[in-house]
Amino acid sequence: MGSASGITVAARGHGHSLEGQSQAHEGVVINMESLEGPQMQVYAGKLAYVDVSGGELWINILHETLKYGLAPKSWTDYLHLTVGGTLSNAGISGQAFRRGPQINNVNQLEVVTGKGEVVTCSEEHNSDLFYGVLGGLGQFGIITRARISLEQAPKMVKWIRMLYSEFSVFSKDQESLILSENSFDYIEGFVIINRTGLLNNWRSSFNPKDPLQASQFNSYGKTLYCLEVAKYFNPDEANIVNQKIERLLSKLSYIPPTLFLSEVSYVHFLDRVHMSEVILREKGLWEIPHPWLNLLIPKSKIHNFAEGVFGKIITNTSNGPILIYPVNKSKWNNRTSFVTPDEDNFYLVAFLSSAVPSSTGTDGLEYILAQNERILNFCSMADLGVKQYLPHYNTQEEWQAHFGFRWEVFVKRKSAYDPFAILAPGQRMFTKAKPFV
Repeated sequence: MGSASGITVAARGHGHSLEGQSQAHEGVVINMESLEGPQMQVYAGKLAYVDVSGGELWINILHETLKYGLAPKSWTDYLHLTVGGTLSNAGISGQAFRRGPQINNVNQLEVVTGKGEVVTCSEEHNSDLFYGVLGGLGQFGIITRARISLEQAPKMVKWIRMLYSEFSVFSKDQESLILSENSFDYIEGFVIINRTGLLNNWRSSFNPKDPLQASQFNSYGKTLYCLEVAKYFNPDEANIVNQKIERLLSKLSYIPPTLFLSEVSYVHFLDRVHMSEVILREKGLWEIPHPWLNLLIPKSKIHNFAEGVFGKIITNTSNGPILIYPVNKSKWNNRTSFVTPDEDNFYLVAFLSSAVPSSTGTDGLEYILAQNERILNFCSMADLGVKQYLPHYNTQEEWQAHFGFRWEVFVKRKSAYDPFAILAPGQRMFTKAKPFV
């Protein structure tokens, strides 16, 4: 595996990396879910945590920790992903504005570096490797175990959706909510681009606050923006939580007839995307190409982005959900390898498209990939300061531009922990047997 060998190694979690990044041409791909080791162990003390394998799925961690009335502090929207996979990226969802991403809620890691060394690292011990691996895209080592911080888990969730017709009003409300001291526990949103006037199933399983008004609402074919929020609670707190929700909603400027509510269990809410997956699998619509594009956009540029992309580039219907929500950078640890825009607040915008393999139309793979490229070109030409989340580039020069002033530290860590560039070759960041600089 040293300098004389051409073999490289890629870690594959649950198979959700982009553009074949979990592959290793003529190399070794490690199926992280197959790794055997100590079972999951929950410690329910004052500073509760769980020790897990890097190949463990977050959904399994949820079910195990709930037996103790505990749960991890931060989640992704989809829980059927491996611990090592999300920690190698960031692990972001609508809780990140309060708790930060998943990489902010890890106490300790066990890592196998590119030199074949098994290293236990934390903030106090081997901290350079610890922070390098978190958000490091697998370039410095493979996460084989992780110690995840836990907190008391709620039992129920008030889950609410409402619509806006003006992006400026929608974004203003989102931003005020993430900066409020006593806000919701989860804040996301999505864009409904449908010129036909017929809304999609954005409100399925939700009940209208005012059924009569809701029945009279007509979208008129506009682009609409859905604010999605949730408040966690236990059954004995229901009345107090309802009052808090009413106060929060009273400060928002959504379209009144479009307030829809649902009350579900904590597990149901966190595993909501998997429930949609089950339906799509039954229809044969899951094992198809998913040319996703995830972007982090500075708050000061989000209106330029919305005008240029939602108003001009995506002109018909979207081929999957378009998520959009702000996060607060103060909740992020800037010592990790993860790169964010250079502003205190920024938006995550995720184009979660699905392509029909045989199609040559607007729902085909080539069309969606071309559309993604148009979005990236627009961001570049408009100088929006955008960063890719789950980034994909073809050259080291593009990676260097992505990391900016942090590239020098990244290269030093690569030289220290994977000097022969064995790991994660599918990202095309470093080439084996060639110098890094």
